[in-house]
Amino acid sequence: MSQALVKIRTLDRIDMNILETLQREGRISNVELARRVNLSASPCIDRVKRLEQEGYIERYGALLNASRLGFGTTVFIQITLDNTTSDVFDRFKNDVLNIPHVVECHMVAGGFDYLLKLRLPNMDAYRTILAQIVDLPGVIKNHTYVVIEQVKQDEGLPLKANEQL
Repeated sequence: MSQALVKIRTLDRIDMNILETLQREGRISNVELARRVNLSASPCIDRVKRLEQEGYIERYGALLNASRLGFGTTVFIQITLDNTTSDVFDRFKNDVLNIPHVVECHMVAGGFDYLLKLRLPNMDAYRTILAQIVDLPGVIKNHTYVVIEQVKQDEGLPLKANEQL
């Protein structure tokens, strides 16, 4: 179903506090989560299950240290396609989904079509993966930006900041 057609539920303060806490501490026990959001354990777990079922919580996971695991090189690649038709977009999307080192792919508006984020062991690996990407059907131009220093990392949605807007 289209995002535009999905009815968005208004979340109350407790739901928002649950989401904020789980986003930062996914392994927190239900008892501790309930204590922090001022609920008893049973209604708290019911709310978490509802938030999961309604799609507010997509998954749980661990934030891994990329450098320690041999993925210390991060690059962003702007991709321009030869045509902006749905079949070209679909083909590119399907092809890029099969390249494991592409950890994010965003269709964007502006001077190019896609922005890719790659996590790699080194520049030799980058060169190998770049060859795969530029050979994808429809790709006519690319620009690469190598990350020198990560200043800020995605730490989840700024739920509390959104309340201040």
